[in-house]
Amino acid sequence: MVLQGRPLLGILELDEGLAPECLIPRQGCLLHPATFDRPVIWEMVEGAFAETIVRTEPSLRVKDACVAAARRLVERGADVISADCGFFVRYQPAVAAAVNVPVVMSSLLLVPALLRQLSPAQKLAVITADSRHCTEDLLGIEKPVDRPKVVVAGIEGGVFVGNAFARPYIQTDVEQIESEVAACVAQLRAKHPEIGILLFECTGFPSVKNALGRITGLPIYDITDLCRLTLASVTSPELS
Repeated sequence: MVLQGRPLLGILELDEGLAPECLIPRQGCLLHPATFDRPVIWEMVEGAFAETIVRTEPSLRVKDACVAAARRLVERGADVISADCGFFVRYQPAVAAAVNVPVVMSSLLLVPALLRQLSPAQKLAVITADSRHCTEDLLGIEKPVDRPKVVVAGIEGGVFVGNAFARPYIQTDVEQIESEVAACVAQLRAKHPEIGILLFECTGFPSVKNALGRITGLPIYDITDLCRLTLASVTSPELS
């Protein structure tokens, strides 16, 4: 399905313990229609609690639930599949193998491409909800020589992550997210002044992307950039 000549984005949503009508999309996030200038559709992944997705190894139960939800999205007309948590990247291979549309489950898929934008002296900073669990296997670094060029920091222990792990989910004020992310970035830049690009893993961070861009003066990438790029690559059958 292509919505009025525009591809449709389908999103795998965390199991947040809320009724669908209680999910209020935040400006700039994946679920907000203005983010892509078109409606989006989503399916909840049963059992995909935020803490489970972030802190645990892939499970067969969650993998099967991701695949089932992705197939439902395709049946509903999705032309591209993404997910509302960067740690869903653990299930990227399974979902990509199960559907016949492009699958971009996490901004972490951008790491190899962003490394190629940097000069030899610069570093890429991955800013995540929980750096303790954003492990090397999730970064997709293809060459060992590139590993020192990637630094990772997170806002674990803060209000935002505590609210995200709550059942039911508690929405955090944008000002609080900005404060926590800005402090994290400032601390990381103090250790690594050679940082040239920021990559936001967390899908809650696009709402503060503009503010952090003004504060840091650095280019910032997130899941919405990857989704826009992928949507732009999908051509309407009516136009081909």
